[in-house]
Amino acid sequence: METTTRAPFTTGERSINAGTSMDAVTLRVGDLDGMSSYYARAFAMEPLEERARGTEVHRVLGRGASPMVRLIHTPGLPKVDPRQAGLFHTAFLFGDAAALAATVYRAATDGRSRFVGSSDHTVSEAFYFTDPEGNGVELYTDRPRDSWDYRRGQIFMTTTPLDPNAYLTANLNQDALDAGPALAGRVGHVHLQVGDLAVAGDFYADTLGFDKTMTEYRGALFVSAGGYHHHIAMNTWNSAGAGPRAASLGLGEVAITVPGRADLDAVDTRLVERRLPFADDGRSLTVDDPWGTKVTLSLPEASVDEVLAR
Repeated sequence: METTTRAPFTTGERSINAGTSMDAVTLRVGDLDGMSSYYARAFAMEPLEERARGTEVHRVLGRGASPMVRLIHTPGLPKVDPRQAGLFHTAFLFGDAAALAATVYRAATDGRSRFVGSSDHTVSEAFYFTDPEGNGVELYTDRPRDSWDYRRGQIFMTTTPLDPNAYLTANLNQDALDAGPALAGRVGHVHLQVGDLAVAGDFYADTLGFDKTMTEYRGALFVSAGGYHHHIAMNTWNSAGAGPRAASLGLGEVAITVPGRADLDAVDTRLVERRLPFADDGRSLTVDDPWGTKVTLSLPEASVDEVLAR
């Protein structure tokens, strides 16, 4: 018989700091103004800062003081190849059902969105869209952590249908719609396409220090800090066997925030042990994952201006 417990998830000795979180995801885009307009209209984000770097323009959008996406205007690059390693989706986390419902309604009523589906994952409720340049987006809220199930030493997650119309009927209200960007939102997790799960686990878990929270979901691996259900997910559903990424539009960088310099030092040590090249400027550490995706770990005091400087 399968046993279910509600014991806290156990982290390892070399685990990344429990206070680690995700930061704004960077996307390389062909139409900066069009994509900025889309993220503003569909997801109630507002421009926070902009900077020109050579021929590129970097623009950060978010809610309040929280950067959620950095768009880099990179015309001339090929479109996203759905079979290569890269982004499966960026997941934006909202504080309650009303904030989520308002954002889902905005996204669904923007003609540039493609609605992909909605699911109850036991730990969360989620809605999925594709933006105009082919990047996946998840909008979600978490269920209370004390309601999560733990099975065979892992956080139990599944995928069951979630009726979008019933959800909006139950949770959408005018106050949340009117609030727009004033309602908090942030990057809750990032879901990647990779070529091999064992290689991905060696890098994101064993090297960076995230804990494996779910290994039994077919074709996918979930890792997190501090017992969260996942900060990073990886799958091979479309990309099994993929090699290093070719230059294209889409994912430019995965950004992670760690609480202190000691946390960067711990990752630094593991990268040296594995003889992986990286850059460390004292406030952030940057390394490429096995498929060439740039991953940056930064200290929390990094400002929007510093996000643009990366």
